[in-house]
Amino acid sequence: MSEPLLAVEGLVKHFGSRGLFQRSRATVRAVDGVSFSVQRGETLALVGESGSGKSTTARLVLRLIEASEGRIRFQGTDITAASQRSLRPLRQRMQMVFQDPFASLDPRLTVRQTLEEPLIVHGIGNAAERRARVDELLGLVGLGQHHADRYTHAFSGGQRQRVGIARALMLKPDLVVCDEPVSALDVSIQAQVVNLLKDLQEQLGLTYLFIAHDLAVVKHMADRVAVMYLGKLVELAPRDALFSNPRHPYTRMLLDAIPRPQPGQPPRHQPMVAAEAGSPASLPTGCRFHPRCPFAVERCRVEEPMLDEAGPGQVVACHRKHELPEWTPLAQAPQANGVTAMRLALYAARKNARPG
Repeated sequence: MSEPLLAVEGLVKHFGSRGLFQRSRATVRAVDGVSFSVQRGETLALVGESGSGKSTTARLVLRLIEASEGRIRFQGTDITAASQRSLRPLRQRMQMVFQDPFASLDPRLTVRQTLEEPLIVHGIGNAAERRARVDELLGLVGLGQHHADRYTHAFSGGQRQRVGIARALMLKPDLVVCDEPVSALDVSIQAQVVNLLKDLQEQLGLTYLFIAHDLAVVKHMADRVAVMYLGKLVELAPRDALFSNPRHPYTRMLLDAIPRPQPGQPPRHQPMVAAEAGSPASLPTGCRFHPRCPFAVERCRVEEPMLDEAGPGQVVACHRKHELPEWTPLAQAPQANGVTAMRLALYAARKNARPG
């Protein structure tokens, strides 16, 4: 296999925090020893509950925040401790689409000014070339030249996110980190943005690190899926393997949380233990998931599991991964996630039915 575009080894990020009445600073272990790689042209999805460390990992990868430990290699170059000056040319090759299009765009700039800014910062092109590049990108994301001189307050959420995607693509990047790019949008337009991202990946040969919590979107977008819990990877597998045969209890519970087509249908598996979700500031000993896991044994409470192979391309951090009951996927489980999945299917069908 060729060298990955992005390789992360033992990535750690700890934050210090102090409450109002606390004398000492607590350590929040937001990301705690995460390793993965992303091949050129693929989409790796990072999933997990809020607070699992997904967005922190994304920002660490792009050096928007500094890692406490670990290594980040991009295009074969170790960028973990690279200076901002040496990072500057690499910034063109790695870009980000932020979650909230309302907060990530400057309301004082027109769309044209917003899109030209990366070109100006990196000294690319003259005024005519920058104008042509803006018009080209607006067309690629489904907007017209008449949108260029408007301010972002005049746009809908979906249109703003299209502007955010266009801005991320202005410098022709290889890697695009998408931090929950549709979660802030109305469900009626989420499918359009997801399909746009897939179309752009095919046209431009993009590589995505895709952060999400909606498993219907992940099933539609990802080639491989990495599941995070309290700063750790607990499972990493090809998309079809993970959705058809998840090997970690937490992954199974995420899939069980997808709304079922028959609301009165009883749960298929042993329910989660009644316990509060953990916190990166107060981690349990042993397996971090054991207070909520219905399959936990004494070993889980005292010994932290390491990622270990559980199938072709599938690694799992669970002492009992070979002892869990057989998994029976719910019929149409990935499509059972309400309106989002329905929109994905309908939009894809309409797109495929278009002439030419």
